[in-house]
Amino acid sequence: MLAAAALLPVNPVLGVVLAVLLTAAVTVAALARLADAREHGYARAIALAGLRAAVQLAVVSALIGWVVSAVPLLLCFVALMFAVAVRTAGRRVTPNHTWWWAALPIAAGVFPVVGVLLATGLVPVRGVALIPVAGILIGGGLTATVLGGRRALDELRTRHGEVEAGLALGMLDRDARLEIARPAASDALLPGLDQTRTVGLVTLPGAFVGMLLGGASPLMAGAVQLFVLVALLAVQAVAVAVVLELVARGLLHRDTRAAPPRPRSRTLGGAEGE
Repeated sequence: MLAAAALLPVNPVLGVVLAVLLTAAVTVAALARLADAREHGYARAIALAGLRAAVQLAVVSALIGWVVSAVPLLLCFVALMFAVAVRTAGRRVTPNHTWWWAALPIAAGVFPVVGVLLATGLVPVRGVALIPVAGILIGGGLTATVLGGRRALDELRTRHGEVEAGLALGMLDRDARLEIARPAASDALLPGLDQTRTVGLVTLPGAFVGMLLGGASPLMAGAVQLFVLVALLAVQAVAVAVVLELVARGLLHRDTRAAPPRPRSRTLGGAEGE
């Protein structure tokens, strides 16, 4: 506790520094006119994200002691984390009704890993252990789903002609989409790969620093950090694979129609078939 306080004391100076940093980020984004493809500026988004983070962390800090006191409350809190991640990831990938499919890649990556950790006893069913581990893994699944889904759909939109060419050669719609979207979606794994490859040489991630500040030995802190990084690689690999499959099958898309496109194929002569 003393070590943590020495590293980042909670006092008025901290509040002032945080306000200055957030203002600087908003100002730079506004001056550089940073925006997405739909010309939605990121300055306002950065400001709102910073303020939301402050409020949410304040609430969680107040509730965490109450939540960890009972297993049902603990599981409800983890379920809330998952629901928020699905909503956030889904709406980042697509604005239409198919956003809820984002639940599948996140769940497919996170739930098996958490299940193995609980079954083996590596992570006990206690809030002080389960909540941070589940939060890290859900966050990793969220990031991989957003990056993989957005990159895949962007690539399909940009290279739509190549998809049509594949269909004209007799490929199934799923296969034609996969050929185009797979390399772009796979790039979603790069942040996790780079973090794992450079750990200890470029950065000391949060789990490692947190363990040290909590009084653990460097060996134990290193082991925990290695576990987190490898678990994240597993979660993100599964999430990217599943979101890619959803995009290829047309279940996750950006069409404004009420239903996703039906799978189709074409013969060599160009005639459409079922």
